[in-house]
Parts: sequence; structure tokens; C-alpha cells
Amino acid sequence: MSQRSTIETRTDIALGLEALRMSDPRMAQMIARAGNIPLRRSEPGFGGLARTIIAQQVSKASADAISKRFFDEITPANPTSYIEAGEGAWRRIGLSRPKQRTLTAVCAACEAGAINLDTIASEDAETAIARLTEIKGIGPWTAEIYLMFCGGHPDIFPAGDLALQIAAHEALDLNARPKPRELSAIAESWRPWRSVAARVLWAWYGVTRSREVMP
Repeated sequence: MSQRSTIETRTDIALGLEALRMSDPRMAQMIARAGNIPLRRSEPGFGGLARTIIAQQVSKASADAISKRFFDEITPANPTSYIEAGEGAWRRIGLSRPKQRTLTAVCAACEAGAINLDTIASEDAETAIARLTEIKGIGPWTAEIYLMFCGGHPDIFPAGDLALQIAAHEALDLNARPKPRELSAIAESWRPWRSVAARVLWAWYGVTRSREVMP
């Protein structure tokens, strides 16, 4: 079955879902229960990465509330506007100190020309993750989520995500919640559509908990 180089539309999601159904009966069962699988695409750039940083280690509801304040306050959403807004605005937005520092480091990298957030989203995943994680405060999860949702990468699986680990544990009837390396190994069978498989697991988790968790 054909695969788009990037996930851009719901048609691309449908292609991935059909491929996963055909290749793995367990995934077919998860898809049946998960219901709607959102596309969840955002434009690459500083705003997209800021939204991803905000989503680190907080609930979906909290991330959405903080993101709204961020984009209301930081206009336009670019490094210059963020730095000029200053600490008072960052506190009003609700950014923790670590997230303030991470976003400041991102601004410094952008302004120094060390990274271009618009173009890095279209680089191959391994290279892009390596370059993004050179920025202090950005770990693999943040880089992977940015590339998935702002770059449309079809074959990324953020195995360090707690909701994905819990969903895999329960949906696949595993003996214990898998560690990131174990979950990465499980996800190998879902290539080249691991980004769609991750969406399925998030949606499955959300249905079983009656709340949305997808970053």
C-alpha cells in the first residue's frame, strides 16, 4: 500500500490505518475501539515548537490553556516577540521556569542561525531529532512530537510517552508497562506507519479514560 512522504490530510491517516489493520490483528482491534483518529497537524516554526514544549509533562487540558495564553500574549509567535515579552509575560502565561529557559534557548539557537525550525521539520527524522536535542531543555519526546505534528513525519514513535506505554500495556495485554526501549521494539512491527500507530494508542487511551491525551 502506498505511503505519503508526510502526513498532511485525513486521507493519509486513513492509508496508515488500513496498512496497520492489514499487518497486525492487535492493531485492528485497537483501531476499532479507538474511534476517530485525529490528524492533529500544525505549522512548523517557533510557534509549533513552543506548543510542544508547553505540552511537556502536563495534562492536555493544562497544555491547551497555557498555549492559548501564550499565543494571546506572544504576537507574532516568533523568537523576537518571546524575548521582548519578558519574564512578566512568561509568568502570566503560566510557563514554568524550566520551560522559560528552554524557550529562551530555542530563541538563542534560532537567532544565532544554529537551527531553522521551518526547514528542520522536513529533514530526515534521525538528523532532525539529533539537531533539536542539542538545544538545552529539548529531549527526544519534544523533538519527536514536533516532527510528528509539525513536520508530518509518518514513521516516528515517541516510546517515552507515558500514555503510549500504558495503552500498550493494557491494549496488548502485556505483563507490565513497557519501558521505552521495550515499546520501541514492539512498535517496529508498525513501520512505516508508526506515527499513525501512536495516534491510535493515544486515541485508545483517551477512549478508555474518557479524556483526550494526544499532545
